[in-house]
Amino acid sequence: MDELSFQTVVNAHYESLYRFALSLTRHEADACDLTQQTFYRWAIKGGQLRDKSKAKSWLFTTLHREFLGQRRHDDRFPKVEITSMDDGEFAAPSLSESQMDGANVLSALQQLDETYRAPLALFYLEENSYRDIAEILDVPIGTVMSRISRGKDLLRKRILEKENR
Repeated sequence: MDELSFQTVVNAHYESLYRFALSLTRHEADACDLTQQTFYRWAIKGGQLRDKSKAKSWLFTTLHREFLGQRRHDDRFPKVEITSMDDGEFAAPSLSESQMDGANVLSALQQLDETYRAPLALFYLEENSYRDIAEILDVPIGTVMSRISRGKDLLRKRILEKENR
């Protein structure tokens, strides 16, 4: 694979990067910003990538690092939202039972600490291998395996707690 056009990279990876960003940020607007920032980085530095077959891994790694950088920034400078709308102005759309189950799992996933949420999202939602996840998160493969295992246990507990309420 010689040269990847920007549009080819965006078309191939936008959806999966956005889903990963959403699993990390828990907010659509933040996920959009994070995804856009990742592609901006690709536009600026992607040409330096020697092995173009590693583009996906580079993008996920960059997105994760951008997320961590934003989180550090947000910890130092917390956001304060000012709204003039009542919470009751918008009604939530009704969901079918299967959508609610998926929504419950995603909701429980969103509540997990990022340490477990990121590897679970990369493995189950984005279907990355342990090796790819280790590279993206810049941790040893054994750490990825233990975080996925512990994350599954925590996710299972959260779902059971929610169902028992």
